[in-house]
Amino acid sequence: MFCKYATCRMKHGRKQYYVYILASKKYGTLYTGITSNLVQRIWQHKEGLAEGFTKKYNVHHLVYYEIHSDVYEAITREKRIKKWSRQWKINLIEQNNPQWLDLGIGLF
Repeated sequence: MFCKYATCRMKHGRKQYYVYILASKKYGTLYTGITSNLVQRIWQHKEGLAEGFTKKYNVHHLVYYEIHSDVYEAITREKRIKKWSRQWKINLIEQNNPQWLDLGIGLF
């Protein structure tokens, strides 16, 4: 499920959690992560403030995300996606974002 609002923050006073996939480019390097503040986290990736894999491989295009209201559900989903084959991840992205648009544009 995609957030329709630029804020992507709490809805009705409940904290939300985001499982997301970043790509370096279409069919490029993929990274799966989790956060409770999608706007801030994507900004950190784009500005190179997130040390590690995404900075090293220039992975900062948000190509997929989903919203969860339960942190344990979000963690479970992130772990499940991380275990998927690369092709399954590509299929998930293409079902929801066939043009691999950077969904992070317009978040901030």
